[in-house]
Amino acid sequence: MRVFVVDDSPLVRERLVTLLSEVEGVEVVGTADSAADGIGGIISSRPEVAILDIRMPAGSGISVLEAIKQQESPPIVVMLTNYPYPQYRKKCMDAGADYFFDKSNEFHKVAELLQRLGSS
Repeated sequence: MRVFVVDDSPLVRERLVTLLSEVEGVEVVGTADSAADGIGGIISSRPEVAILDIRMPAGSGISVLEAIKQQESPPIVVMLTNYPYPQYRKKCMDAGADYFFDKSNEFHKVAELLQRLGSS
């Protein structure tokens, strides 16, 4: 399963790549720290899963979500954020997000989800 990570924090990107490298069958095919680089990277690498942060200095994960969900055969999108407020969850789900997790207490759920998806 090919995964692309978009988050402005180098620490979060590194932590996600490390976490996901331990999941059998998962390959991180790219990372980006901005919305524009995320959209370009996801379109060019065509991952099965995209993991997006909501708030970034140069754009938002919601704009990435909206752009990639317009593509033919879009990836599964996991929103992973420090802003788990109901209004963000609703906006993301309405825009086509498949999953929505809080970075502070649901970080591990990303690996669990990919394990489940990979075995189904």
